[in-house]
Amino acid sequence: MSSPLLRGPRWADVRIHRAALRTGLGLVVLAALLTGYFRWAAATYPATSDGCGTSTGPCENTFLGFASARDLLYQFLQSYSLGMLLIPVLIGAFVAGPVIAREMESGTHKLAWTQSVSPARWLMSKLTVFAVTSVAGGLALMAVFWLGRSGVESMWNLSWADRGVYESIGPVFVAYCLFAVMVGTLVGLLVRRTLVALAVSGLVTGVVLLIMGSVRWHLFPVTMVSGPASGTSTSYTMHETPMDSIIVDMGVHNAAGDTKVTGWYADIHPHSHFWYVQFIETGIVLALTAAAAYAAFRVLRRRTA
Repeated sequence: MSSPLLRGPRWADVRIHRAALRTGLGLVVLAALLTGYFRWAAATYPATSDGCGTSTGPCENTFLGFASARDLLYQFLQSYSLGMLLIPVLIGAFVAGPVIAREMESGTHKLAWTQSVSPARWLMSKLTVFAVTSVAGGLALMAVFWLGRSGVESMWNLSWADRGVYESIGPVFVAYCLFAVMVGTLVGLLVRRTLVALAVSGLVTGVVLLIMGSVRWHLFPVTMVSGPASGTSTSYTMHETPMDSIIVDMGVHNAAGDTKVTGWYADIHPHSHFWYVQFIETGIVLALTAAAAYAAFRVLRRRTA
């Protein structure tokens, strides 16, 4: 017996794409099982401190080919965080191709429109189903990553500002999932060719992720720190830069007409800026999402006018 929320066209969408939805669920379950196992292994089999791998030769007591279970956990989390960047791309490609463009290409959407389902309701049904499932899956994957990363945040390439990690631990990831659904819908309605729509939507979503990743640290004012030079006359050492911060720009001060370094400065984002940048970027992505959704309904209205 179906849920009241999954009646009519929504239930039909779930039935049609149940294989893909089950695959997504399986991905979340697999990620949770692997993360849980690697966390358990890292706690159960701690790294040895006998100096192997240096002057004594390679380590003999390895864990599945890695120096230790903790090293395996670290490598897994690093790959996991980068893989999270692909999730919105895959969502956008799937919605554009198999969900929207395939129906437009085959003409099956006309059958739904003749069964007391208006074009707007047909589209709203698809947006609801895949927006909800995408957000739910994204939140689940984020929770798994939070669990795996807990206690190892300071490890290299797992800092809060690293690509993949930044997206996976804040609301901006949910915004990108919603953006992918709306862009996929718009592209599918415009292109109406399954493979072409799939490729175009994935490309557009990936480009937006790349652009936002390049400009996000310019969305919020930096904090400038500076200090006197310490070192040789032509070099310096920064002693007052806060730990766990990201450096956006840096340089030195020189005496007039002299090459001697007299001081240094750095423009940084401390960890306290994380949520400010997250919310600003999330707002931008949600605005793009709303624009794509509005454009999708406008295109549908023109197609059916």
